[in-house]
Amino acid sequence: MTVESTAPRKPRRSAGSKAGSTGAEATDATGTQRTTRTTAKKTTAKKATPAKRAAGAGKATGAAQTAGPELVQLLTPEGERVKNAEYDGYVADITPEELRGLYRDMVLTRRFDAEATSLQRQGELGLWASLLGQEAAQIGSGRATREDDYVFPTYREHGVAWCRGVDPTNLLGMFRGVNNGGWDPNGNNFHLYTIVIGSQTLHATGYAMGVAKDGADSAVIAYFGDGASSQGDVAESFTFSAVYNAPVVFFCQNNQWAISEPTEKQTRVPLYQRAQGYGFPGVRVDGNDVLACLAVTKWALERARNGEGPTLVEAYTYRMGAHTTSDDPTRYRGDEERQSWEAKDPILRLRRHLESSNHADEGFFAELEAESEALGRRVREAVRAMPDPDHFAIFENVYADGHALVDEERAQFAAYQASFADVEGV
Repeated sequence: MTVESTAPRKPRRSAGSKAGSTGAEATDATGTQRTTRTTAKKTTAKKATPAKRAAGAGKATGAAQTAGPELVQLLTPEGERVKNAEYDGYVADITPEELRGLYRDMVLTRRFDAEATSLQRQGELGLWASLLGQEAAQIGSGRATREDDYVFPTYREHGVAWCRGVDPTNLLGMFRGVNNGGWDPNGNNFHLYTIVIGSQTLHATGYAMGVAKDGADSAVIAYFGDGASSQGDVAESFTFSAVYNAPVVFFCQNNQWAISEPTEKQTRVPLYQRAQGYGFPGVRVDGNDVLACLAVTKWALERARNGEGPTLVEAYTYRMGAHTTSDDPTRYRGDEERQSWEAKDPILRLRRHLESSNHADEGFFAELEAESEALGRRVREAVRAMPDPDHFAIFENVYADGHALVDEERAQFAAYQASFADVEGV
């Protein structure tokens, strides 16, 4: 069964004629609005190229630099719609129905994620990587893609998978250890989850180079985290994509923590600025603002389709849960930090906007709550209907022709498993 959102994907007309201003409003991570000037301040929007506008995005002048990170924001944490001359055009025609669809996407994705976390705690899954807090970054960017675009995820893009029409229960087989993926990548143009950190950016770049050679009117988007941005694979991807002008968007979800390492221990400059050294634009967006993520990703994908090459999007967000269920975030970060980010919750933000704009009533929220409960039941039933994993499968494909050490380890593991036989028989 495939669950689709009420917010449809569709091709977007260029919003270049609507973008551009000598003074663009920006908002920091605390939601404080302030006016900044981009690199286009001495020219008109018609003369400013998308690359120049992106290079200016995130810059501040004077004392505003100390107020916090500059980013593209269209919804404040209080749900107030703010203007942004550069990106308003990309969401100008969004309807109340589509806004409700984005909200539904985030709510159901969070419910699925919470159910998977509980199932892991109950021993039904071996591991789970939660997206809690990153729903807006994933749903906004995922809904910006067209059906003919191709997506390369990491192992946390449950919201993007939802947007691409992948049944959420298909995401769980790998984490239960009963398959190596669970879906046909070509069926939804959504690649299998990638566990090796950063390697999918190389796959995405190569695929995008092939798209360009084929002359196809489509783009590629690669997801990775702030920790992966330090990987050599990502640097190589930036180099190749820039030199070959590949139609790829690099979407970095900066959730502040690469497992237990904060971002400031990985970079001396904001992550989006790394793109400058490779010769393509970078932009930082409020990753807890689904509208901003939708608009910025639409812009980046559009320029890729137009032959303007790669873009780096840094979605500035926060991982409110653990890195994975094997992690204990209380060992390296305080409650105050999480509480400050909970005030900027992406779902609560859009709900406030829907309510203040009279775009949704209590009936809508009640129906969605019932749908959420039904999804939770379906996920639980699907997982418990899956077979138990083969405990010895891990030894089968290490070497093509076998290996003495693997044989020894298999025998040791078999003896260990057999030691539980008497207990199970009681």
